[in-house]
Amino acid sequence: MTTHHEILEAALARITTGYVFPERAATIDAAIRRRLAEGAYRGLEVRELCERVTDDLQKACADKHLRLLWTEEPQPMDEEPEDVARARFARYARENNYGIRRVEQLDDHIGYLDLRMIAPADLGGPAIAAAMQLLAPTEALVIDLRQCRGGAPEGVQLWCSYFFADDGVHLNDIYERATDSTRQYWTLGHLAAPRYLDRPVAVLTGDLTFSGGEELAYNLKAQGRATLIGRTTRGGAHPTTRIPVAPHVTVTVPTARSVNPVTGTNWEGVGVEPDLAVAAGEELKAALEHLRTRLVDSRTDLTAEQGRRSSPAASGAAPGRGAG
Repeated sequence: MTTHHEILEAALARITTGYVFPERAATIDAAIRRRLAEGAYRGLEVRELCERVTDDLQKACADKHLRLLWTEEPQPMDEEPEDVARARFARYARENNYGIRRVEQLDDHIGYLDLRMIAPADLGGPAIAAAMQLLAPTEALVIDLRQCRGGAPEGVQLWCSYFFADDGVHLNDIYERATDSTRQYWTLGHLAAPRYLDRPVAVLTGDLTFSGGEELAYNLKAQGRATLIGRTTRGGAHPTTRIPVAPHVTVTVPTARSVNPVTGTNWEGVGVEPDLAVAAGEELKAALEHLRTRLVDSRTDLTAEQGRRSSPAASGAAPGRGAG
């Protein structure tokens, strides 16, 4: 049986070699070793150890992706072959409908999309296109991210692309420690379903919205493409690697970080703030009221514009009597 000391040694080694902010790794290491020396973890069950260490990790470094996790099922300690890992995740994504829980047309031609996960683009692309095809006839859209707890950057890129006209929008950058390189994410030029343009979009956020769900909300807000309604999100902006350190214990190590090209920063530790803050349970109602107001204003503006275009002055006709 793996001892607490062995679990912590393995976890700290992974954090030291992989954490995206290497200058903070020494502080984290010292804090956990001090707690170990104080006897803070003595007598704990392994599940309790994970909870206590996670709390101490995040006190030492305010990074919500930095965790020690208990898993019910024992996991192999040997590194899983890449093709096996891909197949396992593909099955998980398929069983969860690639994160798309619900697509619906509500009253007043308002679409509703409930997203629980941001699937990788190569896996979720057809399902994402199908959802956007169903939403294409609507005049406004609610994207519900209140229970979206993560996902893939390429999936966020694909979802975002549907809300912009072309491939000219710089959405996000991700810096990776291992390669000391930065990858840029731009909107995509080719999509398998119609783009959702020139129509209002409201995004629902809550205190469960995390990681990839936060990136989707943050990107759309930073670009001025959506109104965020709800509550501030959890605040996890760092892509993360999961590494087994014992049969039932995994350490999660943030190995990269997001840098938004508009804000120059990200939402790590602070969350994504809504444009309109409302109480839990009131988000959808508030979003529908907001979108209905936007639609009424848009139709009023359109009617006024059509009136101006059809007026005699606009058409160049001279006032006067017609022939009798």
